[in-house]
Amino acid sequence: MTASDARPDIERALLDPSAVFATPEEVRDHRALSREQKIEILQRWEYDAADISVAVEEGMPGAEETLLRRITLALQAIAGPLDLDRTGASKHHGLSRGAVPRKG
Repeated sequence: MTASDARPDIERALLDPSAVFATPEEVRDHRALSREQKIEILQRWEYDAADISVAVEEGMPGAEETLLRRITLALQAIAGPLDLDRTGASKHHGLSRGAVPRKG
């Protein structure tokens, strides 16, 4: 899918962002998505990537750490500066909802 493609399957993207988009940058640049949809999809992808990162930390094979950075950079490009001090209390350390500005 490219930034000029028609509207993606939003429900599927919210459940499994990597099944709909090849990269976080593709979400960031997609013209058919609203700012709010992009933020929500990237936040869910960030949670999934953090989950994989915990699995890797625990010795299970998994994806590269750079995915989390790419997701964070895409979120910053859309929403502006993130409050990276506001992470979840769990081992995932995912971004809390309050870490991402919703109005811009």
